[in-house]
Amino acid sequence: MKKIFGLALMVGMIISSCNLPSAGAPDPQVATAAALTVQAAINNSSSSTQQPLASPTARTTGKATATPTYTKPMVSVGEVVNCRTGPGVNYERVTQILPAVSVDIIGFYPPNYWIVSTEAGNCWLSGEFTTPVGSYTTVPTVTAPPTSTSKSEAPEAATFAKNGWTFFCYNSGQADITLSWIDKATNETGYRILRNDEVVADLPANTTYFAETINLLSGQSVGYQIQGYNVSGEANSAVATITCP
Repeated sequence: MKKIFGLALMVGMIISSCNLPSAGAPDPQVATAAALTVQAAINNSSSSTQQPLASPTARTTGKATATPTYTKPMVSVGEVVNCRTGPGVNYERVTQILPAVSVDIIGFYPPNYWIVSTEAGNCWLSGEFTTPVGSYTTVPTVTAPPTSTSKSEAPEAATFAKNGWTFFCYNSGQADITLSWIDKATNETGYRILRNDEVVADLPANTTYFAETINLLSGQSVGYQIQGYNVSGEANSAVATITCP
């Protein structure tokens, strides 16, 4: 304000000098320029006092937080694999995992066993024959259960039921074979079908029926046995001999 007042005073003195006697009249352009300078100073002062200061704008910065994804850990096999009560053949078989069937992984036993959940119960599956998928690295590590110390016995042998084997021979050299037997054992792990002393099928416990079609020419014979087994041993049925006429 002091500066503005000084400018105004100077302009007033210039204008007043125009009325004083002088050898020469003051230049009108000088007076006009002085007046404009004062007006501009007044305008600038008014603008600086009336215009509010800009409020500072808060700047926020943030980093995108990645949300971890989780998929159910599962495992499948390429061929039929036994799933047991522990890590190794010294443990009883609980069930068999079939190809293209995925089961849930619930645990891991180093160096290479998965504990899986099946319809027959939880069991141990060798990782050598498996393909795991999903977030299987997140499953807990477990310890192995003790092997059974009690002395168990081999299962009682099965016996063929009445008309326990039937067959139908075709002229093409094939035959339909049907076997049925009485499950006398209460402690079997499963049953194997032996054809001419070779295992052709491995069936779960409590099974009492088996059927297949084989190549069998007229006059040829084939012998079948039912073998029950567990960790303590095995027991075979009598031989059922079938001959195509």
